[in-house]
Amino acid sequence: MSAELYQKLLVDHGKRPRNFGPLPSADRSAEGNNPLCGDELTMRLKLSGGRIGQIAFEGAGCAVCIASASLLTLAVTGLLPDQASRVAAEVAALVDGREVDEARLGDLMALSGVARYPARRKCALLAWRALEAALAGSAAPVTTE
Repeated sequence: MSAELYQKLLVDHGKRPRNFGPLPSADRSAEGNNPLCGDELTMRLKLSGGRIGQIAFEGAGCAVCIASASLLTLAVTGLLPDQASRVAAEVAALVDGREVDEARLGDLMALSGVARYPARRKCALLAWRALEAALAGSAAPVTTE
């Protein structure tokens, strides 16, 4: 995929986020905030058969934060928690500018441009940190600071 297509995908998810809204049946959730940018979100998920059966998020944030959360919900639905954690680690490597398996990340490669903007890395990773906290059953809010 070209850098231009990645950019379009990121803009689309920022403007029309997928799985945005409440998830009343959630059995795991975590709140997160990024004080530097003002991003705040709550990630909710429902495990089904040990896998992430449903996932949604609510909140407000910059386009990078919202797009990342939207892409996250599509990428981890159906995964086992340890698989989702591995994807989260790969996304962290991606936004840090490290080498990743592009084929395995698929549409998440849209976040690759974030590596050029260090201040935006926290925006891109907030949803992923909230996912990790929700999977761990942590009650403490996560922050990028």
